[in-house]
Amino acid sequence: MNWDELRHRKPPEGLDLLEWWFALKVRREAGAREVPLLDKNGVPFRFNLPDPLPFRLHEMDSQAGGIVQQPDPVINPEIRSASLVRSLIEESITSSQLEGASTTREVAKRMIKEGREPRNRSEKMIFNNYLTMRRVLEIRNEEMTSNLLFEIHRMVTEGTMDNPSDWGRFRRPDERIVVGDPYGEVLHVPPPAEELGQRLDQMLSFANGDSPAWFIHPFVRSMILHFWLAYDHPFVDGNGRTARALFYWSMLKYGYLICEYLSISNVILKAPARYGLAFLYSESDENDLTYFLVYHAGVVQRAIEDLQRYVERRAQQLKAVEADLAWLTELNHRQRDLVAHALRHPNHRYSIEYHRRSHGVVYETARRDLMQLADQGLLKKHKAGKTWHFTPPPDLERRLRLVNL
Repeated sequence: MNWDELRHRKPPEGLDLLEWWFALKVRREAGAREVPLLDKNGVPFRFNLPDPLPFRLHEMDSQAGGIVQQPDPVINPEIRSASLVRSLIEESITSSQLEGASTTREVAKRMIKEGREPRNRSEKMIFNNYLTMRRVLEIRNEEMTSNLLFEIHRMVTEGTMDNPSDWGRFRRPDERIVVGDPYGEVLHVPPPAEELGQRLDQMLSFANGDSPAWFIHPFVRSMILHFWLAYDHPFVDGNGRTARALFYWSMLKYGYLICEYLSISNVILKAPARYGLAFLYSESDENDLTYFLVYHAGVVQRAIEDLQRYVERRAQQLKAVEADLAWLTELNHRQRDLVAHALRHPNHRYSIEYHRRSHGVVYETARRDLMQLADQGLLKKHKAGKTWHFTPPPDLERRLRLVNL
């Protein structure tokens, strides 16, 4: 059986695409393209585009504008805003959990939405990631520079490392950094620290589209960039989080706006061993990046499917809220959403900052929403220090039926 026949075969039952590609190991050298990333021996990495990669690239191109940007009246600004908030929070939490952060989603979400100070290292990791992802959205149209990359690393690691001088700098030759498994086995030894300056220049040239001379699909370039930083492992800590942030920057730079609303770490966290194997297979099998590309493209596709399910679920929820509270004509969609949430969570406490971050609005808009609900008796307000807190009254349902708007 020749290569063309092999590459169009589906994997056997029970074998995923990554394992199938590993099992083939047949004539992949034909047509492989080399990239500027070199291994520790100066040998370039390379890749092929077997099925289903071309299909994944086509799907990404067709979805570049984003599911939540469609002109369907159901996909309204509220859903877009809620989807963006959700993705930022999910990516912040799960990217940190991949690196050892241990806290519940509910606690982390409340911390971010309330804007309170992190109480421990895990919460600090998550809050750092949240701020970093927001920064990535701001610099999406800028070229990546060494200063920007060090800024991203500083934001990711600030307050989470024992030595503050380790934030935003390369590892030194006297710092032996290796990647291992939980049992102490060394899986990857990154290139020498003395080479990092030159390797960074090459990576930045690649990141900004200046190399190589031939065309690389932007989605492929972004995935390789993710692998590249993780392979070089240039920092004492925070390499994985920085690599994933760099992937997001690259995808947004090339116009894949849908990535604003995706959480790849949420997918990776469900089977983290496969994430590690994708790196390991690519390095150990003659620098074949195809393993990582097949894996990573599948991760993004599953993240898109998660987004689709969320958008559909959120649209149904909004329709239900609109139907149940349609008679509250003077309440906007954010206020109706909060009232519906309060009916289901009578002990919940809201703050202006929580409401602002939940809906992606400015402080004054969030303040006006909550104060109006309090004036109408649909929330109780009290002040703790300088912060207003709002809670549902015990008889909220009765008040809703009696209120005359």
